[in-house]
This record gives sequence, structure tokens and C-alpha cells, in this order.
Amino acid sequence: MSVLATIRRHTPRSLVALGLVGALTVPVAPPAVAADPAADPAAPARPSTATGDDVAAAVVAGPIPRTTAVGHPDRGYPFLATDVNLAAAGYVEEEFFLFGTATRYAPQGTGPAAVLGTDQPYGTRLVVRRPAAAKKFNGVVIAEWTNVSNQWDQEVDWFQSHEHFIREGYAWVGVSAQRAGLHSATGLKAWSPTRYGALDVTVGGNVTDDSLSYDIFSQAVKAVRNPSGVAPLGKLPKPDYVIATGHSQSAGRLANYYNGVQPAANVLDAVVLHGGGGVLRTDLGTPVFRINAEGDVASGIFSAAARAQVDSPVLRSWEVAGASHGDWKLITDYGPLRKRDIGSYPGGYPGEPQTCALPALSRVPQHMVQNAIYDHTVAWVKHGTLPPSAPKLQMTAATPPAVARDDLGLALGGLRIAQHEVPLRVNSGSNSGPGFCFLDGSSVPLTDAQLAARHPSVSAYADQVLQVTRAAVEAGHLPRDVTRDPAWYSDLRELIAEYVAAGRITEYVRERLEDRLWRAEQAGVNGNAARAAALLEQLADRAENRLHRDPAARDAVLRVTTALIALLESEDLHG
Repeated sequence: MSVLATIRRHTPRSLVALGLVGALTVPVAPPAVAADPAADPAAPARPSTATGDDVAAAVVAGPIPRTTAVGHPDRGYPFLATDVNLAAAGYVEEEFFLFGTATRYAPQGTGPAAVLGTDQPYGTRLVVRRPAAAKKFNGVVIAEWTNVSNQWDQEVDWFQSHEHFIREGYAWVGVSAQRAGLHSATGLKAWSPTRYGALDVTVGGNVTDDSLSYDIFSQAVKAVRNPSGVAPLGKLPKPDYVIATGHSQSAGRLANYYNGVQPAANVLDAVVLHGGGGVLRTDLGTPVFRINAEGDVASGIFSAAARAQVDSPVLRSWEVAGASHGDWKLITDYGPLRKRDIGSYPGGYPGEPQTCALPALSRVPQHMVQNAIYDHTVAWVKHGTLPPSAPKLQMTAATPPAVARDDLGLALGGLRIAQHEVPLRVNSGSNSGPGFCFLDGSSVPLTDAQLAARHPSVSAYADQVLQVTRAAVEAGHLPRDVTRDPAWYSDLRELIAEYVAAGRITEYVRERLEDRLWRAEQAGVNGNAARAAALLEQLADRAENRLHRDPAARDAVLRVTTALIALLESEDLHG
């Protein structure tokens, strides 16, 4: 069935005739519900209290058929269709269109949003990545408000945490709520008029702001959690909980949504704000978890007023030292899809011209912390278990914000994971230069002399990494299955590549190291820690034998390899 036929099949001639009116009552805050800090995570699950009863029901069309292969110039596939092998993981990707009539809202700080109009027709899209079978579904949907700062949809939190989502059985839904994602010169409608031409969130060009986006998001979530026709989750059971997430501009939109629309819509169980989000009201019962990089604090994206809000029974706020707003994980995961569908790589992508003052993109894997946050948020709404708090970054000035740093330039304070606390590079959330340089942070490798002085032996480095990582897991700042994250292996691969580029490791040696590294990664990410450690032992032997003429290069490879072996052999780091 063609895209147009699918739309016609599911979309009525008159949405108004179906009674799809989107007016909501003026938000009134429900009473705050304090979580029990001593709640047992094994206690019976609390049923969701999010109903969405006062949210209008939208019409869902789909799944929208793919009329071409991914990457085909006719673009008969979802924009930014994933390159993750979902089938191998027991997942599917599907796209749906959503049609309805919505209310226009204007945020009013921390108060209820003002109603600007009602019954405004719209059409937008959802992208769903979910378990194919109910037995793999953990009952939780992560609903991402896709970011449009680049003037097209960008699913930042999927790129950051998709490995964890898949491993833990989450369903992910991306919602195209804002005007730029559909209507800009690089938006969906221009990208593929054939596929997306029927979509519109401007009421035919009459709405020139994002006032419809809030109710569109409500209706999208309601369509997922309580479908009345086509079910975006297919044959999966209705979700137990829906957690909204969004990065940067989307975090700001979700903060507005939380303050002004969620109290009456009551369609979410919790919200995760990543890289921003302003001052939040404190009288609601819906939990909010904020994660901000060092760069978000240093740049002022996460404002001093928002930072001043203390943790409470419904608010947690973590700040990750050394991390940047846009980081290595995001750009390297997103880059190939942007090249495929937009035609260019993002700034800082490996091999592209570097335009920032310092090598761009922090290598601190903030996504590992973010993975823990999603799991904590589930326990919060499911069992009432309060997440742990975390130290704030130390500052030398609040206006303009200035982060306190040590003699290497590493940020002091904050949530500190091994890649920052036991450094091989000076990772920072700050940088300068054109475009998004101020958001991309920086990562400067330590010199041979600095490495030798700071880490006098390979075993001492590995011991420190193990100690810091174990402490972070025990504190709840990293998930217990942290060794299954592929970043441990990609970091080693990139380190080897850097030494190859510098002429210090030959291609012949690289191939033999990467053969064992690839096998170790396959074992490690699939949970076979013993097999991964054994293969890394072989890699270490090869590095010892092949790199003896360059002791500094040899030790560089051995540090990371030996540390990862120690993590894999530590039984308390396996989820």
C-alpha cells in the first residue's frame, strides 16, 4: 500500500466530524506525592496514575510503508531510519502518522500555560523502535521530544542510549512536535514531499510558532499508552509507564510542558531533561530527573536559577564532570545517518576538518550515566524508590558561569566517572570557534610525559579505573551492567587508530589487535564477560610483543586493555 493510500485509509474526511477536539482544561496542579526514600525496589509495582483522560484522541495511520530501500534517492523510508541492526536484537522500527485537532498553548513560566486557541487541525509523525515480542518488552516507553535545533528532527537521546534501551527492553517513540522539524527548508516535507507532504503543524501556514507542539506531544503519548485505533506499539501490551525525554531545546520545551501542560494532561509518569531545562515548579507529583554536562553549566544552557533548585522527592539533578553538550558518542552515532539523509557530517566528526580551537567533542561517556538515570526513573515511578543524589560541579563564578579546574584543566566537583577521574585525556565541556564549537566541548590527549607521570604503571591505572567505576556503580551513578557498554571497546579502537595515524602503530599490528578487540566486543556487549576478558588478554599479549620498540605506545594500549579486563573480571560489575 502506498503512503498516500495509507493516509487516506486512516484519516477521516473531517477530523471535526469525528469529534477530535483538542481543548484542555486550564492546568491545575495535582497534589504532590512524596516518594518513600526507604522504598524497597523489589516491592510490588505501583500502577501508573497517568491517564490522559482530558487529552483529545488522535487518529493514527500506519505503519507507513517503506517504498524504497534506506538511502535510496527517492526517500521512501523514515528520515534518519536507524542503522542499528534491530532485527538481530529482536526489535522493529516503524513509522506512523498522527492526525488530530489540538489546543495552542503559550508557556507562562512555572504557571499554567495560557490557552491561545482550540480545535486546530494538525498532522505529524511518530517513529517507534520497540521489541518485536511482548516477552522482551519491559513495559516502559521512552517518549522523546525530537530536537530541531539543526532545522530537522534529531533523536539525541536515542543516539545516546539506544544500546541500553534495547538491552533492557524499553520501547522508544520519537515525536515530531515542532514546526521546524516538518516545515523548515530541510524539514520532513522538503526532504520527502511524497512521504511527508500531508503533514502540517502550522494549520496551513497560519500558526507561525510552536504553540501547537505541547498538545501534539500529549496526544502522541496518549496514542501510545492508550490507543483507540491503530496501536503504535503493535501487539505489545499497553505500556505500564511512559517517561518523556528530550535534549537541549527539547529539554526546554519539556520543562515548559512539565510546568504548564502536564498537570492537566496527566499523560506522563516522569520526565528526563537532558542538557538544559529551566526552573521547574515544585508542587507536582510527577518526578523529573535532570542530567547536565559540564558544558551545559559552563555555557549557561543550564541556568544558575535552575541549578539553585535542590533535590526533592520529585526532583533529581546530576552534573557530569568533563562531559559536553554534544559529545563523541552523539556525533559518531549520528554522523553516518546525517551524511546519508542530509548530505554532510556534523562538526567534529572524525576525518572532517576540525574548526574549533581545541579538538572537539568530549570523550567522557555521559551516556552511561544517562542510562542509569532511565533505570532510576523507572524504579522511582514503579516502586517509589528515590534515586541517589550527586555532587554539583564546583564554580569560581556564577555570572558568567566559570567552572573550577585543576592544574590540567579538568573540572572539579560534579559526578566523576573514571574517564574523568583517572584521565588519559583532558576532556572538557568548553571550547571555542564557529558554529556549535561552544557546545561540543573538547578532548586533548595527554602527552607521553604526562601519562607516564600521572600513571607510572599500567596496573596502577587499571586499579584506579576499577576503584572509581565500582564506586560509581555502588553509588547508583552508573548501571550495574556497565561493562556491556560498547564505549569501552570503541575507546580502545579509537586509541589504537590515533597511534596508527601518528605512525607509532603499523597497520599490520593494528589488524591483529583489532581482530581480538572485535571478538572481545561481541562477547562483552552480549554479557559474556569471561570470554571478553580472555580475548583482551590475547590482545594485551600481542601489544606487549608487537609494540616493545615504542614503550609509550605499548603502555597506552595496555592501560586501557588491562583496565577493561579488570572491570570484566569484577563480578560486582555485571548486571
